[in-house]
Amino acid sequence: MTLKQLEAFYWAATLGSFSLAATRLHVTQSSLSKRIAELEDDLGSVLFDRTGQRAIPTDAGLRLLDHAAHMLEVESRIRSDVGGGPVRGSSRFGISELIAATWFPNFVARVQLEHPHLTLEPQVDLTNGLLRKLERGELDFAIIPGPAASPALLSEKIGELEYCWMAAPQRLAKGTTLTAHHFQEHPVITLSPEAGLAQAFERWLAAQELQIPRALTCNSLTALIALVTAGLGISFFPRRYVEPYVRAAKLVELKSDPPLPRLAYCFHWRAADTRMAVTSLRTISRETADFTLTAPLVPAT
Repeated sequence: MTLKQLEAFYWAATLGSFSLAATRLHVTQSSLSKRIAELEDDLGSVLFDRTGQRAIPTDAGLRLLDHAAHMLEVESRIRSDVGGGPVRGSSRFGISELIAATWFPNFVARVQLEHPHLTLEPQVDLTNGLLRKLERGELDFAIIPGPAASPALLSEKIGELEYCWMAAPQRLAKGTTLTAHHFQEHPVITLSPEAGLAQAFERWLAAQELQIPRALTCNSLTALIALVTAGLGISFFPRRYVEPYVRAAKLVELKSDPPLPRLAYCFHWRAADTRMAVTSLRTISRETADFTLTAPLVPAT
């Protein structure tokens, strides 16, 4: 029995797929299958039910899963304690577009300094898609709005954003207090329902008993800003993030009563995942997160 065999088994069982596990470990599927077959021969037990399309652990496989996770955690701690501290290997994780455009480069620089042998594999997507991948084990963690509702996930708040309504000055005057009439008259442009921000907006609407007859959606914060500055409708943005657009008179701030709620950003990870890499990257994200940074592309005046 080797650690590579246990690693292959652990990820195949966690992801429910030999193919996904092979991709995760950067090996061919045949190599991964060979490791698992060797482990089964060594233990004298069949570890997967191979009759279906998914890799479903047998009873013996389920008994082995916790042991395999523990052995991989021990290996990680040995490398950390004896090898001088840096984490090795790779980490696949999810972030929002806003994080990618603001403080993520600082996060990467810190990781490269402290863990030069750790390969980062970020995925930029909307909240719900990243949460699904995290629950399935396809990601190690995700830094997105939260906290997560799933009992399988843990969340640590690392910051929050203040949101406000915005419009192009040719559509509404600065300081306009929005009423139900404005929402009837002006299209509201939001991110798709897959975004955590869109979910917070829906809760705000329900609390105010407001109806939005005309709504446009998109999957990109950058595109959303462009649509609003073009005068196609109104939307809500992180106040600090869009400051350059306000200073350039491309956007004006509107008022609402009550104001929009602040949105918490959290580091999410699987409750059963105690690996040193996840713990270390959670610490780095907490220490490098900076939600006061503005949009990187200042519009021309």
